[in-house]
Amino acid sequence: MARRRLAVIGAGAIGRMHVERARLHPQAEAVAIADPSPAAREFAQREGLRWFEGYEAMLDEVRPEGAIVATPNATHVDVGLACIARGVPALIEKPVTDNVDEALRLARAADEANVPLLVGHHRRHNPILRRAREIVQSGRLGTPVTANALATFYKPDAYFDVEWRRRAGGGPVLINLIHDVDIMRFLLGDIVEVQALTSNAVRGFEVEDTAAVLLRFANGALGTLAVSDCAASPWNWDLAAGEAAHYPRQQVNTHFLIGTDASLTLPQLDVWEYRARKGWHEPLTVERSTPHSGDPYHEQLRHFAAVIAREEAPLCSADDAARTLAATLAVHQAVAARGPVAPAR
Repeated sequence: MARRRLAVIGAGAIGRMHVERARLHPQAEAVAIADPSPAAREFAQREGLRWFEGYEAMLDEVRPEGAIVATPNATHVDVGLACIARGVPALIEKPVTDNVDEALRLARAADEANVPLLVGHHRRHNPILRRAREIVQSGRLGTPVTANALATFYKPDAYFDVEWRRRAGGGPVLINLIHDVDIMRFLLGDIVEVQALTSNAVRGFEVEDTAAVLLRFANGALGTLAVSDCAASPWNWDLAAGEAAHYPRQQVNTHFLIGTDASLTLPQLDVWEYRARKGWHEPLTVERSTPHSGDPYHEQLRHFAAVIAREEAPLCSADDAARTLAATLAVHQAVAARGPVAPAR
């Protein structure tokens, strides 16, 4: 497969990461970047990329085969629509937008124009999650009954020097927990009811530092999620899954899927089950599946190249990502309502 010519819109940390991954990728290459900041211009020069102040001019002049959208969430719709209008497939970073109605508007526009959009819920491309999905879909767990996940970590004080991180909407629910909500949806299907509590008791900022969430899935299973960014804890996906070298990996599990026939832990992929009769007096056996390790961002670029070529359907479409966004936003809605909330659709 020829390397697909990609333009990157937004030169923040995630945009630069995509450029770095594409530099050595056999199926994708970054050729231009659009971001008005002087730092972005310097970055483009160092990387040998064409630099543009505005993304529309870049799309018109460069005519890339695909675009990576790594701009602030509130701009995703306008940038995505600009790509769709020019017939350019886009990889849009998560969350797909900052509200569900706009996400669905973007999904409709893409469908009507027959331009594929891929949303960057990158964990779906991790070999661990792909194997977990195979196990769940094989029926080995029987009927899923409950699922539990921990996203507990400690953000240093300097992280909060940026004001928006101390304000509502800048906390671990929308920034971090959305990943775990998406994992749950990817493995167990749609979420139909959310209840939640949040707390800011440790730091006292306007934004939450801790949340506890109760989920009901369409298949009848129940789930719990706990997130905290003020916890001295190894129990979070970034530390446990080994996706990024700058996080010290811990040999722990963070996600637990429990069914009538077997249970599955992640990221270590332990399957616990009875080999003979079922019952709490009977011995359980454990089997570990060990997939090859892989960089999910690298695999996401491979997949995006295949999406551009119309060889694969987007693993996370705009409509799919809107469902994850709706379930995550429902956490704050449930807190405000002091009761159960159905995610908006």
